[in-house]
Amino acid sequence: MNKSTYESPLNSRYASREMQYIFSPDRKFTTWRRLWIALAESEMELGLPVTQAQVDELKEHIEDIDYENAARHEARVRHDVMAHVHAYGDVCPNARGIIHLGATSCYVTDNADILMLRDALTLIREKLVEVLRRLRKFAWEYKGLPCLGYTHLQPAQLTTVGKRATLWMQDLTMDLEEVSFALSSLKLLGNRGATGTQVSFMELFEGDGAKVDELERRIAEKMGMTAVFDVSGQTYPRKLDSRVLGALSGIAQSAYKFAQDLRLLQSFREVEEPFEKSQIGSSAMAYKRNPMRSERICALSRHVMALYSDASMTAATQWFERTLDDSANRRLSLPEAFLATDAVLELYANIADGMVVYPKMIEKRVMENLPFMATEDIIMESVKNGADRQEIHERVRVHSQAAALRMKAEGLESDLMERIAADPAFPLDGASLTALLAPEKYTGRAEEQTERFLTTVVDPILKDYEAVDMGTINV
Repeated sequence: MNKSTYESPLNSRYASREMQYIFSPDRKFTTWRRLWIALAESEMELGLPVTQAQVDELKEHIEDIDYENAARHEARVRHDVMAHVHAYGDVCPNARGIIHLGATSCYVTDNADILMLRDALTLIREKLVEVLRRLRKFAWEYKGLPCLGYTHLQPAQLTTVGKRATLWMQDLTMDLEEVSFALSSLKLLGNRGATGTQVSFMELFEGDGAKVDELERRIAEKMGMTAVFDVSGQTYPRKLDSRVLGALSGIAQSAYKFAQDLRLLQSFREVEEPFEKSQIGSSAMAYKRNPMRSERICALSRHVMALYSDASMTAATQWFERTLDDSANRRLSLPEAFLATDAVLELYANIADGMVVYPKMIEKRVMENLPFMATEDIIMESVKNGADRQEIHERVRVHSQAAALRMKAEGLESDLMERIAADPAFPLDGASLTALLAPEKYTGRAEEQTERFLTTVVDPILKDYEAVDMGTINV
């Protein structure tokens, strides 16, 4: 193994083998050869001078790509597509003369890219559904467990652990919609020529536009696609890349939100990501349980969100029928966006399947804050029992501020309930005050909302998409 040159950590550390294969040289160049076969076979079927023997020879040599030979050709001709045309012709001497007949480079490069985007988006969609499946189990289990809700990262009203999980899941359902839309909008470039006018194919078919259209239809069908772009320049619209990477950026945004929430919850000691028995949290501090998976999600998600700007800029800066400043950028941005998103979803699935919840710690934090949240109920209950509302409100304000100062200035627990119980202005006994401190009273419809979301939104999605085996999770 050569360790003297740079290797992408997306390959060596993060992304799945399945996603790596989709963007591998083998997948790319065998797809080129399948496109050349589809072109030759369709041209033969429509009467051009291509023989079945030539097509059969091309089919016999899809997989046996001599990369060293292709590199030698590229060093000579300085053109990657023509290098592979020559390399293919070297193993298919009888078909050499009809390979790439009428086509430009973008016939193979762009059509192959679309096919790789299709398969990569399909894999991403499967993994999104798997994350939803795992979060669904977590949300249902903890649908009724009260916990502190936060606004401005300050304790607000209560919610439940399961309800919070539905917020993460709702983001993912929106991402699933975007990915599905991006998939449905994919079209092949087809066979368009240098400026998209199909002039070379019109010459081949002696001006018969119907045959040119039929050629394009047959190629698309052979490659498993149902549509081609209505119009194009030499390339397919780079706006499509922007749409696809926008969907990936959306996933990254959702995953970042989840991972950041979990990092905060882990610092509160309420919920933790999985931590292996022999895992080391810190090289210096042996006691540490760092949220390294969540941190990695955030790191990789930032990269995906940044790559979206690459696709946006590329789409915006195309000149007329095409320019080549897209090529080098797309070789980097498209595969890396998918590899990083794939890694993010693998991590997300791993965490969702093993989050550790600490109900006692959650309860402790709830009870530290609940007396303050219960003051409105205390005021109303006191008024029901004959107290003056304005006087009680003032007494609550004074006691609340004193209890809060005790907590912040002295590091002690809240004694708000003790202060209220000892104040004769409140017509409530200890039992009445205790009854007002049941956390379930303050979660509103959180449990009901969780059940409804899971059964009416998530469950139909899981039914529509077959749950997939995530395989080995690279964490």
